[in-house]
Amino acid sequence: MTATSEPLVSMQGLKKHFDVSPPWLNRMLERKPRLHLRAVDGLDLEIPRGTTFSLVGESGCGKSTVARLVVGLYAPTAGSIRFEGTDLTDRPAGDPPAIRRRMQMIFQDPYASLNPRWRVRDIIAEPLKCFGMLPDRASEDREVGRLLELVGMNSQDGEKYPHEFSGGQRQRISIARAISSKPDFLVCDEPTSALDVSVQAQILNLMKELQRELGLTYLFISHDLAVVHFMSDFIGVMYLGRIVETGPARQVFANPQHPYTRLLLDTIPDITMARRDREPVAGEVPNPIDPPPGCAFHPRCPFSDARCRSELPELRNAPSGARTACHAVAEGRLADGPVRAVPSTPAQMPT
Repeated sequence: MTATSEPLVSMQGLKKHFDVSPPWLNRMLERKPRLHLRAVDGLDLEIPRGTTFSLVGESGCGKSTVARLVVGLYAPTAGSIRFEGTDLTDRPAGDPPAIRRRMQMIFQDPYASLNPRWRVRDIIAEPLKCFGMLPDRASEDREVGRLLELVGMNSQDGEKYPHEFSGGQRQRISIARAISSKPDFLVCDEPTSALDVSVQAQILNLMKELQRELGLTYLFISHDLAVVHFMSDFIGVMYLGRIVETGPARQVFANPQHPYTRLLLDTIPDITMARRDREPVAGEVPNPIDPPPGCAFHPRCPFSDARCRSELPELRNAPSGARTACHAVAEGRLADGPVRAVPSTPAQMPT
């Protein structure tokens, strides 16, 4: 299946605020207001069918919260989530079954995401049972064996327990479980961050191969820009719950516009030291309970001015072809051209 411009999944004005207030009695005695953590604060996103859309950003920017919102593990505070035009916003995690069967998730930790008391065959067969996809146990066993072989394991491994496998093998089992219900859309929340580098490459190559064979669409979440560069068709850069830059992956890597995107790309090791004369951006991510006014990045941005400190920027089309939420970019206050050269990625990562 080839990628099309039609969005399979779309989000409009998506928000998730967590109530982190002290208990009622403490608030009354200390006369303190309620506190809300703005994990996701107005997200607009479209994921075309058959492509990989990656969310990147520092820890705590809201990437994993978006993943849980999409699959229904969290209910949004505001906004909408649509799958092929069907609104999933106010529905529970398993409803409607015909849609939810086509959306699955690969979790970050392959050690915690598999039930240690179940055999691998039962773990992989659980979605088949939940959605009533096969008539009997014999059919389930055959399908489980086929899925294990599809992800590079032996069909006899279904008789074992998760603790008998390495981290990379467990993640293969997680992938087999995720694709057992024949989904169209996979949410991949840091699927390789807990693995060794060589095993990461194997899992990423497997995911690429499955995407080609099964026509899968990925929402890929990672903080590893080398992995994102290899996997992505489109990128969304998140900062404090909002998208600050989004566009085709090749364009964003070659010519980043937002100062925060440039900061992230400057963290990629570069043996040429091409940008050693550039002053690094300092500071820490602000408190999401009490974010700064205006652009949330302005306390760390060397290009900020009075407008940045008072007015929230909206995503606008940039000359590069991406969309950027930055007053400095809109006003032409940033230097033109790429921040650094990004090395070309081979067609396949080494295994």
